[in-house]
Amino acid sequence: MSTDLDIVFSALADPTRRAILSMLLEDDMAVTDVAEPFEMSLAAISKHLSILTRAGLIQQEKRGRVKWCKLQPDALRSASVWMQGFGQFEPVHLDAFERFLAAEFHDDQA
Repeated sequence: MSTDLDIVFSALADPTRRAILSMLLEDDMAVTDVAEPFEMSLAAISKHLSILTRAGLIQQEKRGRVKWCKLQPDALRSASVWMQGFGQFEPVHLDAFERFLAAEFHDDQA
């Protein structure tokens, strides 16, 4: 379990990846649409998406000729359980996590 947590927290440590998760809260997105707001190459975005996929935070699937990304919010459950062990953290609720990601994404764009 420790390795899984390391992978999830490592994936969440990057502001670009948090912004991507925030975007995927709304709906599934094509990789090219995910890449659009960022000033980086498609290869760089693909690397971020691979890290999020490896952490179990998103799922990628090919639909026709287009690769789509979908949020997998259950992947945060183990991180939430781990944080609850400290007694000072509330369980991660998807609504609260959505507000956090939206604020992070908004602050990064400012």
